[in-house]
Amino acid sequence: MSRTDAGRAGSSRRGGCLRRPPTWEVSDSDAEGPAGAEEGARVPGPAEERRAAAKALRPEQALRRVAVRVDPAVLEDAGAGILLEALSTLGCEYQVETQRLARSLRWTRAKPDSCPRTVPSEVWDAGEQDFLLLLEPEEFLRGVNQLTQTCGPPCSVPWISPEGSASPHVAVIGLDAYLWSHQPSNIHETRQPETAAVARTAVALSWPRVEEALVLLQLWAHLDVLLVASWQELSRHVCAFTKAFAQRPLKQYRESRAFSFCVAGRWAGGERVARDGTGLRGVWWRQIRQFNRVSPAVADAVVTAFPSPRLLQQAYRTCNTEQERTALLADLPVKTGDGARPRRVGPDLARRICLFLTTTSPELLLDLGS
Repeated sequence: MSRTDAGRAGSSRRGGCLRRPPTWEVSDSDAEGPAGAEEGARVPGPAEERRAAAKALRPEQALRRVAVRVDPAVLEDAGAGILLEALSTLGCEYQVETQRLARSLRWTRAKPDSCPRTVPSEVWDAGEQDFLLLLEPEEFLRGVNQLTQTCGPPCSVPWISPEGSASPHVAVIGLDAYLWSHQPSNIHETRQPETAAVARTAVALSWPRVEEALVLLQLWAHLDVLLVASWQELSRHVCAFTKAFAQRPLKQYRESRAFSFCVAGRWAGGERVARDGTGLRGVWWRQIRQFNRVSPAVADAVVTAFPSPRLLQQAYRTCNTEQERTALLADLPVKTGDGARPRRVGPDLARRICLFLTTTSPELLLDLGS
């Protein structure tokens, strides 16, 4: 680099004006590449990575990357519009396209463009898919009849292909009303089924047989069956499942961390204590607050009278009797608002704090012991 002419800068000073600060010119011989490259390729720190991961996994962001793919056969039902309207209100994308299983819904998740390195790759598993198969009551009862007549555990589920790798779910709309309308006492008052096989299935099956089939499906096939009365109830379930599907990466990310129970944030990080002891009073205040039924005003009263647990322990040693020790804090005044009656710490909390600092029994219960 070369410095500019100082004389030229000094000649501009007139009438007591301040001297112009010296300027520097960058010559062509200076190397700009390595420094600029290092600055541009700066690796984000752990805090920035955590913030980026939290932003990418935020529920409202994750919901935008979820798509519900609806089979065209579902739209043939008159109540399908209720389901699509509920998905639109939720803010979730839905697409009408042919599915491998007719009358089914399929959930898929798109991977974000920029993935934080701290998030494991399995969290963004694009192959994760869930199916919800919608069955008519007649079709469901035929499968139930087949399951309950099989000796031993069922080899396969009647409605789902065994080679499928997705997580299946089944929903049946109006099964309760269908069974009630096809009871033997009402069979002549309702419209006759289309085929004799359907009629025999409807008459032979009852709620005990249906419940038996539901247990078999859950134990042997790990298949959950949702029984709903209307499309409104089905729409509420689909929206709840969509939210849970969108929040699944966040839960997996938290579980993948070394201490998944440790939540980031100052409120969960405890009181900061400096080398000179600043903050120890706040730690003592928080420790008093951990007792049951202790308000901030009561904790302030104890900490004001005894700023540290060591001072309180020394005061306990000067007491002559056990009764005097347990009642040492009972009469401490507690600050209250204007117009409120005076308060004090009370004998219960005074006894619990005394036991906490003086007992040698690890099995003692502070709320029940005496």
